[in-house]
Amino acid sequence: MDVTFIDETNQVSEEKIKEIDDLLQFAADYLKLPEDTEMSVTFMDNAAIQVINRDYRGKDAPTDVISFALEEESDDEVPVVFEDGDDPLPRNLGDIMISIERAKEQAQDYGHSYDRELGFLAVHGFLHINGYDHMNPEDEKEMFGLQKEILDAYGLKR
Repeated sequence: MDVTFIDETNQVSEEKIKEIDDLLQFAADYLKLPEDTEMSVTFMDNAAIQVINRDYRGKDAPTDVISFALEEESDDEVPVVFEDGDDPLPRNLGDIMISIERAKEQAQDYGHSYDRELGFLAVHGFLHINGYDHMNPEDEKEMFGLQKEILDAYGLKR
């Protein structure tokens, strides 16, 4: 899987980006995604993610992770098709935005490492752009169960 990383904060080390890339590659293999799948991860601060949260979700507060699934469509949208023709385009899952400030705050609040929180948020956003959600108890059980399976199998436990 091809993951494009953007660090708007200039605070995420190359090593940390490599760790998140390894985790997302593991998650992609876990879900058996095609190798030519693409996605992006942007690291930002609370102020930047608050603007996105306000503009796209109507919530004027910083959040930890926001995902935009490219394959998700509403009733008035035209579906994005990747498999047509002899030379199909790679599957582009979408974009994940993570507030590293919120990740640090939540790691402290939850009593685990920043690495664990950042990994958790990356997998959480990754599952969202793969169609998983937690809007009702049944979906939440499925998504959070899969999230825990992936993190545990990778070795990133609380």
